Amino acid sequence: MALSACSGGADEQSRRPPPVPQVGFVVVEQKNVPLVVELTARVAAYQMAEVRPQVSGIIKRRFFTEGALVREGQTLYEIDPRLYRAAANEARANLQSARANAEALRIKAERFRPLAEAEAVSRQEYTDAAAQARQAAAAVAQGQAQLDTAQINLRFTAVPAPITGRIGRSLFTQGALVTSNQVDPLAVIQRLDPIFVDIQQSSADLLALRRSLANGGAAPASASVRLILEDGSTYPQTGTVQFSEVMVNASTGTVTLRASFANPDGLLLPGMFVRARFAQAIDTSAILVPQAALSRTARGVATVFVVGPGNKAVQRTVTAERTQGAFWVVTKGLKAGEKVIVQGLANVKPDAAIRPVPANSPQKVAPPTDGARSTTRGN
Repeated sequence: MALSACSGGADEQSRRPPPVPQVGFVVVEQKNVPLVVELTARVAAYQMAEVRPQVSGIIKRRFFTEGALVREGQTLYEIDPRLYRAAANEARANLQSARANAEALRIKAERFRPLAEAEAVSRQEYTDAAAQARQAAAAVAQGQAQLDTAQINLRFTAVPAPITGRIGRSLFTQGALVTSNQVDPLAVIQRLDPIFVDIQQSSADLLALRRSLANGGAAPASASVRLILEDGSTYPQTGTVQFSEVMVNASTGTVTLRASFANPDGLLLPGMFVRARFAQAIDTSAILVPQAALSRTARGVATVFVVGPGNKAVQRTVTAERTQGAFWVVTKGLKAGEKVIVQGLANVKPDAAIRPVPANSPQKVAPPTDGARSTTRGN
């Protein structure tokens, strides 16, 4: 009798329908979600200038330390000035001679004027004297121009810094011959604070963004940029996008966006590869779903379970291409006000009955029934 009582209780328990699983849900809403992108970028100098000689000669001295900060107008090199000083002196002497000759011819022309009027000399002689005076005045102007040129070339023997910035190594040493049309610069100066970061974005993505802005699905966002350095750390300074290039690179199919960053410590160096993270726009119709609620099929299709009519679980295919914090950003497949299941998903099957409660509600544990209590005693 005891055995039959135990077997009868087990059969009765096996015939009972399984309990309806309790699940926790959240009610989703449309929110303004920033469209955050992370793109590859490269650091570029804010200003860069090549130090080049504008006259030919031998470098006599160098006045800077390689790698140091130089100021605009600071003398960096001295080219042997002796030939150019002599040329300036010669031009000055020629100018003085031209001025003396012009003065004599001018006085002669002025003396011939009353004589020509009194017909003491022929008018042709006066005309020739006046023309010679004008030619002499022109020679004075030419001599002045030659003197200015010689003085400019003499000043070019002191090679100045064209901009303020950090100067690199010197490519020419003391005693080297340099020319005004040489290919290699003497040195390169780069301004590193502030500094530029050139961001590369696909032209297709940029076109989709502009189309979304035109259709009203997104709103412009303030272009504040954060940088991820090569070692994975975040650059402490925040930058701003200055402009977008007006042409697409034919070889890469990308558009260059240029951002400006403060670089007081010189941490960013030209040529460094970084990743730029910034919000290009704000999606005004996105829905945030907790990451625990979304799963993907073997083909990568994103799905969620929602509470359907009659408290049944309905599996829904959604579009979720990016995350924001602990949420998936769903752009298609859900509507505001729907109840998305986020807890108890292990016991949920499509179109199965469920007992939905708000997420994080305490689960009620019912005491055992009389039949279960008697079965336990019988066993």
